[in-house]
Order: sequence, then structure tokens, then C-alpha cells
Amino acid sequence: MLGGINFDAVSIATGGGLGRARHPGPGWRRLRWTELAQRTGDPIVPDGLMPSYRCFPSAKKEGSWPLGVIPPTEGSLDRETWNRLIAILTQYSPGGPETRCLAYYNPLTLGAIDFDNLHVREGRLGDAELLYDQSEADFSPSNFWADDRSWILCTDYDLWATKVAGSPALINALLNDSEIEAVSLPWAH
Repeated sequence: MLGGINFDAVSIATGGGLGRARHPGPGWRRLRWTELAQRTGDPIVPDGLMPSYRCFPSAKKEGSWPLGVIPPTEGSLDRETWNRLIAILTQYSPGGPETRCLAYYNPLTLGAIDFDNLHVREGRLGDAELLYDQSEADFSPSNFWADDRSWILCTDYDLWATKVAGSPALINALLNDSEIEAVSLPWAH
């Protein structure tokens, strides 16, 4: 309370959130990183950094995003990207949809932190879209990998991106996909 105004009741945070992102609704469209970089003149990811809240400093005024921009959440892919990524992984996995996979949920992303109980799921790549809706997690899996270790995804709790390691063909497919916005960080190789 300040001057009789309850700021919790009349204000909103304009920073990024945590967890699964949801489409904001009709009338909204995804702003691509490349579009934002063209608008601001900022690089998509500055040298030496990972995709995070530190990117696009010119887009923010006094630490807040413009009202027309909802920044990404941290620590989770959005549903559309998760589903598209699973489709591409299926194309580039030797076993296709039958590829055996493991998914790990970081205990920090679960409602109750239980370090004694590993939060790993095992199943088929063809069923992986279902992992997005695990009720005990508000995030997509933190790590997801093929049992044959042909690829791995790592979604860091503090980043706006998911790291993918795999064959050159898989990486090229991601970099050239029209739905997934992938960037190669040359300094991270």
C-alpha cells in the first residue's frame, strides 16, 4: 500500500514468467527473435551470453517490456515448439516414433521438491507430446534424450531457450525449420 493504493491489485509485472507458456489469445501473434533484433538493432544473442533476460536490452524500458510484448517464460518450451520439436526428432531418430526416450523433470520445476525421488519418465518418442501435460510439473521436461544417445535436449530453468545436441542433419533441420526459431551460438561449440 502506498498513498491508499494497493499496487498488487492495480499493477502487473511485465517481465517474463516461469513454466509452460500459453498462447495469449486471439489477436496476438508470435514475435520472432529475428524480428525483434531487426526492430531494436540488438543481436539475437550477444556474444558470450545464452538466450535469457539479458538479451534485447533496447526493447526494455527501465527493465520492463513494452505492453504489446509478452516475453517468453523461462525453463520451459511452449506447446507449439515442443510439438514441432518432437515431430523433427521423430524424423531424424533411427527408430522414428518407436525410439526409446527418457525425460527428466528438474525437482525445482515440480510443485514439491523431492530430491530423493528421481523424476524420470521412459517411453516412446511417438508418445512424447504427452510429456508436456504432466500434471505434477508446470514445465516441459528439463532434459529429454534418446536412449541410444543420438540426441539430447536441455531446457535450462533460467534460460529462454532449449539446447539441442545431435547429428549434423538434425541440427541443420532445426536451423532451417520455418516454425522453430533456432540459432547456433558459435562461441558455445
